[in-house]
Amino acid sequence: MVFRDDNCELCLEHKDSIFYSLSPKEKESLSKNYTCHFYRKGEIIYKEGDKPSGLICLVRGKVKVFKEGIGGREQIVRMAKPIGFIGFRALFANQKYQASSVAIEDATVCVFDRLTLFKIIRGNGEISLKFLKLLASELGFSHTRTVTLTQKHIRGRLAESLLFLKDTYGYEEDNSTLRVYLSREDIANLSNMTTSNAIRTLSTFANEKVIALDGRRIKILDLGKLERISDLG
Repeated sequence: MVFRDDNCELCLEHKDSIFYSLSPKEKESLSKNYTCHFYRKGEIIYKEGDKPSGLICLVRGKVKVFKEGIGGREQIVRMAKPIGFIGFRALFANQKYQASSVAIEDATVCVFDRLTLFKIIRGNGEISLKFLKLLASELGFSHTRTVTLTQKHIRGRLAESLLFLKDTYGYEEDNSTLRVYLSREDIANLSNMTTSNAIRTLSTFANEKVIALDGRRIKILDLGKLERISDLG
């Protein structure tokens, strides 16, 4: 669904946004050249092979970015939260998307016009450096995840995934329940394991009093032990 939403201004005005430091004129230019889109839980935002039309900023909700492997099995390569960008590597590389993204809860995104964005970047060295830093950070994260998913054992991979979810989305008000509710299949796809292994390992962690499970709600009971399991691999 395409619409105009004043909340999309958060992509420009939120203190954590790359665009926060832009001049009023630059912000005005971007604000005149974007569209808002609403996606219900489970809807695809973009598919692998699509061509980017602009810079996608997540305003509300949570999004997973995944790539399909052999037999259609998903590998989650990234999780996004507001205020954050998705699909920007393909945009700057002038390539088609190499992965797909889907809303894991109702989500709103705004898409900034590509030509308008590039015009601002060409004339603003500071914003160029910020995007360069963002891309470098994403590259570093990808390198770390590659090592984790290929060298750690199942327990270490799952522990690191839970810590990653904590660092990305934080806790609910009880300061222990993860503020994201993934299916067991998604947890498996994030951790590069089968769903049955994810279910079994989660149950083992629960029996060891490292976490507590309530449907899709995961409560971290012993953060130190979870970190040790991740470190040991």
